[in-house]
Amino acid sequence: MNSNVTDTDTQRLGSEIREVRKARGLTLQDLSETVSCSTAYLSRIELGSAKASAELLREISEALSVDPNWFFPKQSGAGPLERKHVVRKENRRALSNMYTRTTQELGFEDELLSSTLSGQCYLILSRFRPGAGTPPEPQEGYSFEGEQHAIVLSGEVELRLGEEIIVLRKGDSFSYPSMIAHRFRNRTDKEATMVWAMSPIRITW
Repeated sequence: MNSNVTDTDTQRLGSEIREVRKARGLTLQDLSETVSCSTAYLSRIELGSAKASAELLREISEALSVDPNWFFPKQSGAGPLERKHVVRKENRRALSNMYTRTTQELGFEDELLSSTLSGQCYLILSRFRPGAGTPPEPQEGYSFEGEQHAIVLSGEVELRLGEEIIVLRKGDSFSYPSMIAHRFRNRTDKEATMVWAMSPIRITW
């Protein structure tokens, strides 16, 4: 964790904290009740007009169940717009450790392809290990407000959508409202990958 936050970094740090808080479905009041900081000061931190001490940043990270290093993404590029909006392959951030369910239960690992968790949707890369996501017995699918769009880049993935079992292969794509119960698994002996666009942004599974 970078504890020496400069004036240049302050606004970016505040934005990162706000993005994770909103993705967790928490209000400023909710967060302030779990850290040694007032709602007003938290608001200033998120707006970039106040700095968070190293200790406060650790408290915020713990309250949001995120590694403090998440707030300091690696950025590269010649210009400020490139550094802000372009994510190089080696700089992707892992999302799976932020989820409330384990990788074993979900059956996949995610990387954030978008530069931020702000906006109306986000782009992620999912990797399904061979045999991952195969439950010992049928499990209830996930269902929540929003929509999901994806394309299979490699391998084969089984999608249970409502009561239907659908096999997706390389090049296949889909879109559906995520209120329809859904679940995925890789029943093959080869890794499968998918790229998703999802809305709204959420990291609580």
